[in-house]
Amino acid sequence: MSGHVYVTRLLTDDAMVALERLDVPLVVGEERPPTREELLRDAAGAVGIVCTLTDRIDADVLYAAGGQLRAVANVAVGYDNIDVEAARARGVVVTNTPGVLDDATADLTMGLVLAAARRIAEGDRFLRRAEPWIWGPRMMTGLDLSAGATLGIVGFGRIGRAVARRARGFGMRLLATPTSSPVPDDDAAGVTFADLDTVLAESDVVTLHCPLTEQTRHLIDDTALGRMRPTALLVNTARGPVVDTDAVVRALQEGRIAGAALDVFEDEPAVDPRLLELEQVVVTPHLGSAGGATRSAMCGLAVRNLTEVLAGRSPLTPV
Repeated sequence: MSGHVYVTRLLTDDAMVALERLDVPLVVGEERPPTREELLRDAAGAVGIVCTLTDRIDADVLYAAGGQLRAVANVAVGYDNIDVEAARARGVVVTNTPGVLDDATADLTMGLVLAAARRIAEGDRFLRRAEPWIWGPRMMTGLDLSAGATLGIVGFGRIGRAVARRARGFGMRLLATPTSSPVPDDDAAGVTFADLDTVLAESDVVTLHCPLTEQTRHLIDDTALGRMRPTALLVNTARGPVVDTDAVVRALQEGRIAGAALDVFEDEPAVDPRLLELEQVVVTPHLGSAGGATRSAMCGLAVRNLTEVLAGRSPLTPV
């Protein structure tokens, strides 16, 4: 087979071993994201590209790769970084890694819900500043999840359903926006499905699990935030641009919502400094899938998808 496989970022050890077994020349990037120039240069002549959500695989990159390119394997569930239509027009298969990161992302989501609701990060910062304190009945009170709090899930796909399973353990009331995909009876149990306006208006915590599309970009804007309770919390482990950063900063500064916990950001990796100045905001650097076993499974699935396509077979998880 002529051509090479371009791996834009260094993957996990087991995934790199699997790539080496392909017996195809490899061009491997570093741990940091490639520059645009590096992306275009190293894609040239590739038969396959293994990329991450930080790599913009658009028509220019596909053209630079040339006519022998057969597959783009994304190490992510979301594929908003890839021009899927341009790939299809060139006969290039696009794959992603659904399923393997559901639990890890749901775990982090519940961690963020707890951190915001019980002011865990705020309390940690308080003690690290060596603030004087003594326990008191009104000190740093927060939201009791197990006292009948309502969790609103925007996007009831695999990750949203995994979050619901965890929230049941806290005795939370569950609201969710409807989905066009079938929902297993066990996952639907105890969930009230409602439109977005109702979910926003009735939830103590709103957690976002929808993909980034033209329809969901800035889904949470001034109008949406205005429908939330002033005591409500916003959690985002989906994609940063689902939330209008300016709008959420205004809502937090003006007390129109009580807090936010954000794992993803609109201009990632940049984080708006106004968010960092707000005590009621919890931030993490896109850790949703950052379990060791999960990252290994993601990289491994991407490599298996590529392997199948290069062997002339159907990929396991095509987009």
